[in-house]
Amino acid sequence: MAASAVDAPTGRAERYRGLLLRIVSAAILGPLLLAAIWFGFPWIDVVAALAAPLMVSEWVRLTSGQPTLRIFTVVYALAALVSLLWLRHQPMLGRETVVWIVLCVWATDIGAYFVGRSAGGAKLAPRISPGKTWSGLLGGMAWAAVGSAAIGYAFGLGETVSLAAIGAGLAVVDQIGDLAESAVKRRAGVKDSGKLIPGHGGLLDRVDGLVAVLVAVAVVRLFVGGTWPWT
Repeated sequence: MAASAVDAPTGRAERYRGLLLRIVSAAILGPLLLAAIWFGFPWIDVVAALAAPLMVSEWVRLTSGQPTLRIFTVVYALAALVSLLWLRHQPMLGRETVVWIVLCVWATDIGAYFVGRSAGGAKLAPRISPGKTWSGLLGGMAWAAVGSAAIGYAFGLGETVSLAAIGAGLAVVDQIGDLAESAVKRRAGVKDSGKLIPGHGGLLDRVDGLVAVLVAVAVVRLFVGGTWPWT
């Protein structure tokens, strides 16, 4: 009994410490990323150049002994970085599009975390990521829908209803990307992809959903053309 009484506060303290580290890391790195996106060349290109070897090295570690999966994940990571640069360097609304993507992903992650923690309920994929719940997914979709519509309104672009629907869809893509990385980590028997970012783990742990969304938006833009989702 005494051990349980001690362990519970200790566990809570560790969770709070981990959350504090996540907040501090996000408060430092988030504005830097947004600044690179906002000012474009050469800053966003520097971000991509720095991220590429880090992401590749983390995937290589996670896929040891699995050459086919390794090739797929490395190509997937590089495709996301190419998508980032291609979208940002679009002559029409490139900056607005990438800011929208990043903020939708952040809204998804924040909404999923807080709604999932407070509402609980059925697990989304218990064998892959036991902490994720259906309520968290719905919360992430709701936050992303509001965030997407708000960004469109702030920029004076797009229709609020369609942007909200697209934002909710991107939240699903974000969570699929998150679960995909979690599945690879579980197969590799590790909790985090690395130890690069305090409170977050490796770079992939921080951008798993963003990678999926970048690739998805770039593919849709290629097929739809124009300045989707603004038109």
